[in-house]
Amino acid sequence: MLLGKKRKLGRTIEEISVGEKLTLTEKIEDKDLLLYLGLTNDSNPLYIQHDYASQTPYKKPIVPSVMLNGIINSAISKYLPGPGSHVLKQEIEYAKPVYHYGTVQFLFEVTEVNTSSHTVQIKVQGTNEDEQTVINGQLLVCPPYKPQPMDGNALDNF
Repeated sequence: MLLGKKRKLGRTIEEISVGEKLTLTEKIEDKDLLLYLGLTNDSNPLYIQHDYASQTPYKKPIVPSVMLNGIINSAISKYLPGPGSHVLKQEIEYAKPVYHYGTVQFLFEVTEVNTSSHTVQIKVQGTNEDEQTVINGQLLVCPPYKPQPMDGNALDNF
């Protein structure tokens, strides 16, 4: 934590417009899967065992849905609206599995801006390399608030 250091925040609610879009392409690599699985201690054979997955309708290991959800949440935090944002609600459908080494192109679109509740609605769609929809979702996001001047007040949480 850098006390007193200016951090670049994302855009405030007044700076966001309906119809804004963001595209993001992510390739799922072994290192990403291993980090996720190690962090969560998730050893589901459907995610890591080729011999097991080959006996399922999926035919090969798939990417955990919550890992894809993490990519979506990260895009909200990093880009739209950006740093200082917080996801309040999400509804995500994983229409088709994403496989190891798969590439997903995410399209985010602002569909509603509500200044009275300080929220924006963002639609997300993910497509794979075969242009099939793999993810459909809606997120309710609280964009960053404008920082208030500190006027010499101490920070209570330090």
